[in-house]
Amino acid sequence: MGLGAALADDVELVPDRLVADAIAKAGGLDDFGPDGWREPLDVLCRAYRDEAGLSAFGTVSVHAQLVQFLTNRLLVEDVVRRHPEALEQEVRAPIVIAGLPRSGTTHLHNLVSADPALRSLPFWEALEPVPAPGEPLFGDGSLAPRTARCDASVAMGRLWTPELDRMHEMSTWHAHEEIHLLSIDCSSMFFDTLAPIPSWREHYRSRDQTPHYRYLRRVLQVLQFLRGGDRWVLKSPQHLEQFGPLVEVFPDATFVVTHRDPGDVAVSMATMVAYAARAHVGSPDPAAIGAHWQRILTELLGAAARDRDLLPADRSIDVRFDDFMADDLGIAAEVYSLAGQPLDGRARAAHAEYLAGHRRNRHGRVVYDAAAVGVDPDGIRSDLAGYRDAFGV
Repeated sequence: MGLGAALADDVELVPDRLVADAIAKAGGLDDFGPDGWREPLDVLCRAYRDEAGLSAFGTVSVHAQLVQFLTNRLLVEDVVRRHPEALEQEVRAPIVIAGLPRSGTTHLHNLVSADPALRSLPFWEALEPVPAPGEPLFGDGSLAPRTARCDASVAMGRLWTPELDRMHEMSTWHAHEEIHLLSIDCSSMFFDTLAPIPSWREHYRSRDQTPHYRYLRRVLQVLQFLRGGDRWVLKSPQHLEQFGPLVEVFPDATFVVTHRDPGDVAVSMATMVAYAARAHVGSPDPAAIGAHWQRILTELLGAAARDRDLLPADRSIDVRFDDFMADDLGIAAEVYSLAGQPLDGRARAAHAEYLAGHRRNRHGRVVYDAAAVGVDPDGIRSDLAGYRDAFGV
């Protein structure tokens, strides 16, 4: 981290600097496409500068990630400019998983995504959805440079946070959330995970996210054009408070909403985020970070309970964590049936192969301490009594 920190004086978390650095990284491309990204970028930069308490290394890291998101945007728009037919791709009936971390979403997402008949987003593609300038745009040659860079990123991340795999495994080909794709439009829950930035969260919640989900669809069209596939498996906790935009943008989607006791989830989630904060925050306060995420969790689940009826009754299902852990293949079969997706021999074999290589707790268990991360499990259960009654958790 010392080497990265030494670069802190050479970077600035200000929009104009980030834009200039992205244009340079994209080889001079300067068309960022549709409007709507600049205002949230302004708010985000202010929040990181004024509220996050970033370390010198954290400043360098956040700068690099924001530049990469803007670079990705330039490259996406360049594909659209050169190949306007990319926007003729049909994003057909995606399967959308919405649920908090630690509620079974990652396991369900990866289990279903193992099916080669479905299209998912591997981690390397989330980081770099379009090849860098000068690299092949299509074919296997377009993958190797990006997967190699992702391998290096994953290895570096394990040096900074060696215990994170116990909580949330990350690998190059692991099916990933589309929060990195939403970040290309500067509106994503991903930004909250790097450091507490309350003003950003307030801004995000006060804005209609439908335009940003439309941009997500645009990126998915480009990815289909470049690598094929037409039925996506999507997943993110932020979807819990965005049922309206999801239904608007993906009207033929199937929705899977996962549920777990919110007291247990809050402790687990806060532990993970507080631990990961060491990579970016100068003097992380686990209790303050945990309390911040307890508020976010309450907002997410409150929104999910409020808006659940917006999801189509014939294409949505609620999955309780205990039920899923008791019969993961049975729940997957229910999802396939609801989505009208064939559960054939190839799909079943892929699911079995995935399960054989991904036993629970294979990286070791985590010891949780609610007080250490500022979470009151009983208090959050009380605050979310309506949610718990509605979904039987």
